[in-house]
This record gives sequence, structure tokens and C-alpha cells, in this order.
Amino acid sequence: MEKTRYKRLSGSQNLRQQLVLSTFTFTPIQIHDIRTNETWPGLRKYEVSLLKLLALVCHGCSFEINDTGTGFKFKPGIVMGGSKLEHDCGFERSIGYFLEPLILIGLFAKKPITITLKGLTNDSKDPSIDTFRSTTFPILKRFGVPSEGLELEIKSRGCAPKGGGEVVVAIPVVQSLTGVTWTDEGLVKRIRGVTFSTRVSVQSENTMVHAARGVFHPFLPDVHIFTDHRAGPQAGESHGYGMSIVAETTSGCYISADTTISHSRGEHISEVDYEKKELVPPKDVGLKIASVLLGEIGQGGVVDSNHQGLLFLLCALCPQDVSKVRVGKLSPYGIDTLRNINDFLGVKFVIMPCASTSTVLLKCVGCGLRNLSRKIS
Repeated sequence: MEKTRYKRLSGSQNLRQQLVLSTFTFTPIQIHDIRTNETWPGLRKYEVSLLKLLALVCHGCSFEINDTGTGFKFKPGIVMGGSKLEHDCGFERSIGYFLEPLILIGLFAKKPITITLKGLTNDSKDPSIDTFRSTTFPILKRFGVPSEGLELEIKSRGCAPKGGGEVVVAIPVVQSLTGVTWTDEGLVKRIRGVTFSTRVSVQSENTMVHAARGVFHPFLPDVHIFTDHRAGPQAGESHGYGMSIVAETTSGCYISADTTISHSRGEHISEVDYEKKELVPPKDVGLKIASVLLGEIGQGGVVDSNHQGLLFLLCALCPQDVSKVRVGKLSPYGIDTLRNINDFLGVKFVIMPCASTSTVLLKCVGCGLRNLSRKIS
């Protein structure tokens, strides 16, 4: 039997993208030197959980972690998909951490995926599930992903430390993506948002909403922010609150921002408790998230900085036609994505800064990835 030849990589910074690109290219990878200089070296629980998720939806996928946890080997398999799947994402990272790689590989599965994901629906590190529904899904549809079969249902919400969140995700399959020319950001015509809270007073949540609205109303009257109180069974052991907001433009772009504040204290938190317990006041949270969204809008581009990596990956996976997109200042994540795409797919982007708008135009010829598992109607 021929010995497996692994592509050698180091560090964990781009682990999610490297696993996805390994799967698309059927390239076995070996990643070493994972946090070797940190107090707690090696893979984290959420990274092992991601490996298990890939093994769940891919036939023949396997991984082997060394004794110290600072390295592992990964052999990609065939993306099978399937229905009635279930995965526990744990409590270290939110469900959003797992959703982007799952959606990308799921589009090229043999069968559509329907999976229940349990854990944190909102945290301070990853895009919230609301952002996926309001912003990520419209981006996918730009590239030819059908609306039918692309769904995310929130059963319950949960935040750190005990989670309790549960969502059901449906991912359709495509034969190939569609190249895009997407350079017109348009003007913001409306802002929508959703807040959530567990064991936090209603007045506190209202304060957060009014603070955010107060920032937007001088510029735009069409601002609506709704509330969602679907807390999971473990929510009683922690409390938290957060907001996800999205700006829709006249050209059909969606620019998003979100934030989550969570605490592990057992008691209910009222409006007067924040300063005493050294918590972030809801008013400050509302002002901050509004400021972040205005910053994302101000830098220009058809997507916000958190979605640059996804945008570039979709362009690179398109048929062998030219795709052209406009973004704001390239984010570190976006730059890393361009490098990974070139490393695995051999796709290079032409980058053209636009001095008049401080934006960046990028264009590439896609790698021509096709789903050959079966004919897709």
C-alpha cells in the first residue's frame, strides 16, 4: 500500500480553512507546532470537536492526534451529508465557529445536510446565528446557492458558560457555484436587528435597544430591533445579553455587526446591578455595537470584514470564469484566506486598491470545483 503523503502545515491560526480546503482538494494534511509556546499547548476542545464534526458528515474521513496534542494528521473523506444528524459543539466556542466550514463543505455533499447543533448560540468571539441568517445566507445566494433548502431554525438560545442553545441547520447541495461581479455597495436603506437576554431585566434590554437606535436615527429613520427570549434549559445557570444588527443597502448588500455579554453568576441581574458587579452596562453595549456597524459601513465594500474570508473562498470555488468583488480594508483574516486559497487551490487574486473610495477591488478565475457525486436537479 502506498504511503500517505501529507501536506505539512504549522500552527492553529487557519485550522478551519485548512481543513475545508483539504477536504475540497482531497489533500491529507499534517499540522504541527500547535500552541507549543503557550502555557496550555495543543489543540483546544472546540478544535477536536470540529474534527469530529467533519468526520460525521464525511465518509472515510479520519484524524490522528499525537500524545501531546500539539499536532495531528487529517485524511479527508467524501462529503456524504445526510439528515437527522446531531453534534454537540461544546461550550468553548459558539455554534457560529462550526457553521462556516460546515456550510461550505455541505454545499458539495452527496446529499443535503440537516443537522442539529447544540451549544452556545451567542458569544463574543464568533458571528452569532442571527448574523448567519441575516447576512451569511444572502451572500451564499449571490453565488447561486438556492434559497430552498437553506435554513437555520433557532430552537433555543444559550450563552457561556453552560450553553443550552440548539439550532437546526439545513444545507442544500449545488452542482457548482456561480461567478459574480459584485462591486456596487449601494446606500444603506434600512437597519434591522435582534436582541436576546437570559436572566437580565427587560428594562436593561430596552436600554440597550434605545441606545443603538439613538445612534442610527439621525441618519436613517427605518430602524427596527426585535427581541428574542428563547433561552435554553441551561440558561438559568448563567445570564447574558447581546445584539445582532444588519444594514441592508439599495444594491442588496448586507453589512452586519454583533456582540454578546455573558456572565456565570447565578442571580438575576437588574438595571442597578451593573456598576456594583462590574458588568458592562446595556447602554454601553448598544452604543458600541452601533459604532461598530457604522465603522463597517464607512470602510465600504459589499461585505463586512468578518465575511471577507467567506467571500474570497466562494469566488475561488466558482467555475473557471472571472469573479470580481469590492471590499473595504483587507482584514488579517481576509489576507490569510487569500494565502490559503493560493496554497491549496492555486488560485491567485488580482488586488487593485481604489484610492478614491479607500476600498479594494479583487478579481480571480475560479478553480472550477464541481459536485460530481450525482446530477442535481
